[in-house]
Amino acid sequence: MGQIIPIEQLTRRILILRGQRIMLSTDLAALYEVEPKALMQAVKRNAKRFPHDFMFQLNAREFEHLRSRSVTAKSTSTNRS
Repeated sequence: MGQIIPIEQLTRRILILRGQRIMLSTDLAALYEVEPKALMQAVKRNAKRFPHDFMFQLNAREFEHLRSRSVTAKSTSTNRS
């Protein structure tokens, strides 16, 4: 991962949840070019290096909301093609 990532690509992946700016593990893993599972394992193995609120689990409502937004965004971008 030696290339510079355009700011637009990063800002599209930042979401607001619980009043905080977040990135989903899948997006963060893609930026680091690793599998999400490997990223999560690395964070868990090195938990002391991260603030206590660095990683959290979405609740069911949050997950459904993000999933519905993702479907809407994908259909919107598909319609533009």
